[in-house]
Amino acid sequence: MQYLLLMAAIGCEVSGTLALRVAARGRPPFYAFVVVGYVAAFTLLWASLRQGMPLGIAYGIWAAAGVALTALASHVLFAEPLTRRMVGGIALIAAGVLLVELGAAH
Repeated sequence: MQYLLLMAAIGCEVSGTLALRVAARGRPPFYAFVVVGYVAAFTLLWASLRQGMPLGIAYGIWAAAGVALTALASHVLFAEPLTRRMVGGIALIAAGVLLVELGAAH
């Protein structure tokens, strides 16, 4: 359940961030989606932590997945660049989160 809540939180955070991009490009009504996305994201993150997920793991996964999904979605939706170097950086972030999670298991 902890991971389901965390995945939902990440989805809401990424959605809110993408809505922020739309709002910043001249569509102010999308700021409402930004607020709803972020409030839902933090509420779901809180629920995941209440279920017992360690903060370091939750935040690491949240940050890594948020960066990766936002970069990929902004490339698809807004034609923003996604270079090999950026993909390499995303892979390094994912590797770092994996090491933190593996380290927490010991």
